[in-house]
Formats: sequence, structure tokens, C-alpha cells
Amino acid sequence: MVKRFKNLLQQAGLDDTTFHNWRHTCASILLEMGVHPKVVQEILGHPRIATTLDTYSHLVPGMLEAAAAKLDEAFAEKKKPSAKGGSL
Repeated sequence: MVKRFKNLLQQAGLDDTTFHNWRHTCASILLEMGVHPKVVQEILGHPRIATTLDTYSHLVPGMLEAAAAKLDEAFAEKKKPSAKGGSL
């Protein structure tokens, strides 16, 4: 399997690297894109979400900021006056 992987890298014109590096890169990109950690856990095949979160915890703070921004947006929408001129 390793030989096949190395062959595919060469055919694609990519630098020689390990499958683990691609796996780590995939998980990092997904988490940075805001994919839920539970989904990333399933993709990686980790038996527990704690494994995923412990391994990629450095990416979680950005997710927390994004979640806070979404809450701000939700509350800002609620504060907008309605078409009738009223508010919440």
C-alpha cells in the first residue's frame, strides 16, 4: 500500500511525504473550514472525539471565535426593527 501511495504522489508531481501527513493536513483543513469535529472524527476513524480534539486542539480557538461571531449575527438580526416599525 505504501508503494502504491508513493507511486500516486510521483504521478501527481507531488513531493514525497507520508500518508499520515496527508491525513493530518486533511483534518486541519476541514476543521479550519468549520467542519464539525465529530465529522472529522468519523473521517479519520478515531474511536473517540477526544482523540480528534486533543490532536487538533490548536485549531479549535478559531472555531470558538467563529461561533461567537455567528451568535452576534443572530442577535443582531433579532434586534432589527420589523417592517411594521416595531422591535422585539
